[in-house]
Amino acid sequence: MTTDSTVTAEDGPSADGAAAVADGAVRTEAPAGDDTRARDVRQLITYALVGGSGVLLDMGAFLLLYNVIGLHEQVANILSTSLGITNNFVLNALFTFSKRDRLLVRYLRFYAVGLTGIALTFVLLAVFSRGLGIDPNLVKAGSLPVVLVFQFVLNRKWSFA
Repeated sequence: MTTDSTVTAEDGPSADGAAAVADGAVRTEAPAGDDTRARDVRQLITYALVGGSGVLLDMGAFLLLYNVIGLHEQVANILSTSLGITNNFVLNALFTFSKRDRLLVRYLRFYAVGLTGIALTFVLLAVFSRGLGIDPNLVKAGSLPVVLVFQFVLNRKWSFA
């Protein structure tokens, strides 16, 4: 029996991505479940930060297109929202999910998920604002975390799977 606690390059990765353990060696890395949870939390935080940059870009573009250039508000909204979604796709592909293959398919899926977020917010506004009389600003603010998690799950499991 060996008492060496190092894992050599010949041991290589195991099926779960962890280094193989030589006979008698001591495994010092965290269990795979902890790594998965840490990755999930890191991705969610990065996704939220990227989303924040998209919101700022969307709002800035809308203000410019509507207030300065004078486009109709619906046209300005479509263009600014598309810009924000595109920004978020590029940053999420690079930093959150590290995926650079099948970009057109991933972009179309990501854009579709962005549209579902708009639809979900529309429904929440209809129910809580129009239906229950809650201030639309509060409903919009309250919808952000719900939409964020909903879109994160869809994008992770479909757009960037």
